[in-house]
Parts: sequence; C-alpha cells; structure tokens
Amino acid sequence: MTIEQAVLENLRELPVDKQQEVLDFIQFLKHKLSAEKSHIKPDGETFWEMTLRFRERMDREGVEFTDEDFANLRDRSLGREIDFV
Repeated sequence: MTIEQAVLENLRELPVDKQQEVLDFIQFLKHKLSAEKSHIKPDGETFWEMTLRFRERMDREGVEFTDEDFANLRDRSLGREIDFV
C-alpha cells in the first residue's frame, strides 16, 4: 500500500468536514512545496545569481560569517596508513 492509498483510506473514515480540512491542508502543502521548488533554482539562473540570492537571504536573516567560523576546519593529518605489501 502506498502512502497515498493509506491517506485516502483513512480519510474516508473522517467526518466530511474534517475530510475537507485535510484536503485543504494537502493543497496548501502542495502549493508551498511547488513555490519552494521554483525558488530553489529558477531556469536560467546562473551560479553568480544564486550566490547573490544566497547573500541576500543571509543578510535578511542576519546571518554573519567571520574568519573564526572557518578556523581549524582543515584536517591536517597525514591521512590513513597505506600498506604497500
């Protein structure tokens, strides 16, 4: 049984007014997801345009990066041992 089939089966057991609430909520979610998908990478958007959009969003949300955020991120180990036998 798919998730869609399970939802439909359980939906039938609800009162009619609750069925409509669930259907309205599903429509809301579908609309929200399609809007988010179209916002992720509109056709023809270049890497630079995506970078600018990312920066604008970080500015809007008040996110700031400093050099300290990236300090000590590099793995300075020699890596795994290799057995040349």
